[in-house]
Amino acid sequence: MAVHETIETRPVASRMIHYTVACVVLLGALYYVWTTLPSAPTSRDPQEAEALALVQNYPAIGYSTIAQAMEDHVRTMKARGQGVRLGEWRVKHVEGDIFEIRLQLRDQGVRGQWFEREFIWHAHLQLKKVNAASLPADGVTPKAPDQDPPAGLISPDQSLH
Repeated sequence: MAVHETIETRPVASRMIHYTVACVVLLGALYYVWTTLPSAPTSRDPQEAEALALVQNYPAIGYSTIAQAMEDHVRTMKARGQGVRLGEWRVKHVEGDIFEIRLQLRDQGVRGQWFEREFIWHAHLQLKKVNAASLPADGVTPKAPDQDPPAGLISPDQSLH
């Protein structure tokens, strides 16, 4: 007759190790799902969707759109073998026809350290204008030309008389 080991006959330390390993594996799987799988798309009202599209399709420095600049950065980092994660585009109503759009970017430096940057833009729907509202966004968004000439300068169509 063979003797079968049951849970009750195992030493307590062996059971603790078994449960600890199972918990670590489960937590690792949950962390992986949390950080890699995309979240469910959120429903947006028409103005939020318009503000998001305005920012994503706005010209960027060196690229045709801001969205293209962000996607190209991610592609470049992955090609170098460095870690990178582009967060979700988030839209928040500020006031009137002004919306704030945020995007978080986490990327890995050459020495393995991680950097997190938050890009923030303000979209003015009525003016169809986008302003950078954070330093990282300022490096992507071109400056709009000034509408008014600086004081003391005379435009060519004005005469000195």
